[in-house]
Amino acid sequence: MAGNLRDMRSLECLEGQKSLPSAPGCAPQVEIVVPVRDEERDLGPGIRRLAAYLAQGFPFHAVVTIADNGSTDGTWAAAQALAGELDGVRAVRLAQAGRGHALRTTWSASGAEVLAYMDVDLSTGLNALLPLVAPLLSGHSDLAIGTRLARGARVVRGPRRELISRCYNVLLRATLGTGFSDAQCGFKAIRADQARLLLPLTRDTGWFFDSELLVLAERAGLRIHEIPVDWIDDPDSRVRVVPTALADLRGIARMRWQFCRGALRVPRLHGTAPPGQGPPGSAGGRLARFLAVGAASTVAYLLLYLGLRIPLAAEPANAISLLVTALLNTAVNRRVTFGIRGRPDLARHQARGLIAFAAGLALTSAALAALHAAVPRASRITEVAVLLAASLAATALRFVLYRRWVFRRRPGPGPAPQIPAGPGTAQLTTVPHRSTEPDGHHS
Repeated sequence: MAGNLRDMRSLECLEGQKSLPSAPGCAPQVEIVVPVRDEERDLGPGIRRLAAYLAQGFPFHAVVTIADNGSTDGTWAAAQALAGELDGVRAVRLAQAGRGHALRTTWSASGAEVLAYMDVDLSTGLNALLPLVAPLLSGHSDLAIGTRLARGARVVRGPRRELISRCYNVLLRATLGTGFSDAQCGFKAIRADQARLLLPLTRDTGWFFDSELLVLAERAGLRIHEIPVDWIDDPDSRVRVVPTALADLRGIARMRWQFCRGALRVPRLHGTAPPGQGPPGSAGGRLARFLAVGAASTVAYLLLYLGLRIPLAAEPANAISLLVTALLNTAVNRRVTFGIRGRPDLARHQARGLIAFAAGLALTSAALAALHAAVPRASRITEVAVLLAASLAATALRFVLYRRWVFRRRPGPGPAPQIPAGPGTAQLTTVPHRSTEPDGHHS
C-alpha cells in the first residue's frame, strides 16, 4: 500500500489519473507509456491488442499508461473507458500537448524498473517487446531502441518517409556524432535509474525528445541495445512531416550550440568515454577515417569545381572549390578522425588547416598550370583527371600535416578538475571538448 500511495503522490500533477490495482508493495517491472493526442479511432484497437499480448504470457509484470496530452476529440473519454475495462491499464491526462512532455512527466512519476513507450498504432510488431526490455531488466544494457534501419529489420513504408528517416539519421551522425541507427522509431525503453538522471537534462517537449534523450545517453556512456523490428507504416499517421522536420532541425541546432559552448553538461554514468569522443588509437583506424573523409571531400570538390567552371575560369573555380571543401574537411577530420570537439582551439585548427589548404592549392594550381602549358585547350575531362591526381597527392600531404602539426596538442595545464557531485547525484563532467594526442591517447 505504501508503494501505491507513493506512486499516487508522485502523479498529483496529472489530471484524471487512475491508479492501478496491484499487490501491496509490488511495483511493476515494466511501464509502457502510450502517448496519444486526438487518437480516438486508433486508441481502442491498439490498447486492447497490447493488453492482450501482455496477458498472454509476457514474463514480466507490466502495466500500460495511456498518456493523453492535449486531445480535443473523444480520446480522453476512450482512455478512461479502457482503463476501467482492462486490467493493468491506466489513463492520465495532461493539458500540455507534446509527446516529449507526456513521456517525461509519466516516466518521472513511475515506480517501474524499466520505462518504455510505443506509438498507439502499434506499427512495430509486438514480438520485439520482450527483446527490447529483457536486456535492461537483466542489467546488460541501459537503453534499448527499435530500429528500422539495421540489418534484419522488415519495414513497409513509402519511399518519401524512408528517405526522410535515413537523411535525418545521417544528419544526426554528422552534427552530433551519434552512433545509433534509428532515432525516430516509436519503440524505446530505458532503465528507470538512468532515466532519473537524464530526464532533467532534456528540454524538448515534442517529437525531438527521444532523439535528445538518445544523444544524452550516448554521451553519458550508456550502453544502447538496438532491436531490428518489423514495422508497417500507418497511412493515417497524425505526424505532420514538415513541421516535425523543422522542429527536429531546431533541436539539433540547439544541442550542437549547447555542446559547442559547454553549456550542456552530461553525467558520466559509467565512467567511460562517450562514443565519438576519441576514436580508436590505431594509426590504421585514423588513416581509414581520414581517407573516407578525403574521398567525400574530393567528390564534393570536383562537383563544386564543375559547377563553378561554367561562370568562372579554371583557376578561380579551383581556388573557391578547394577553399570551401578544405574548411569542411578540417572540421570533419577534427571531429571524426582525431576525436576533438568543442570550441577550444577551433580557430587555431582551422587556421592551420588553411595552411594545409594552401599546400593543396599550390599542388593543384601547379598541376593545372602545367596542363594548360602543355595542352592549351585541354578538355574538362582532362582537367578533372589532372586535378584528381593532384588532389590525391595533396590528400597525402594534408594527412601528414594534420597528424603532425594541425591537431597536435598544444602544451598547457592538465585536465580540468571534475566537478564534485552532490549527495545522491552522478558526477558531472563537461564533454564538448576532449583534447587528443596524435597517437589517439587522451590528455
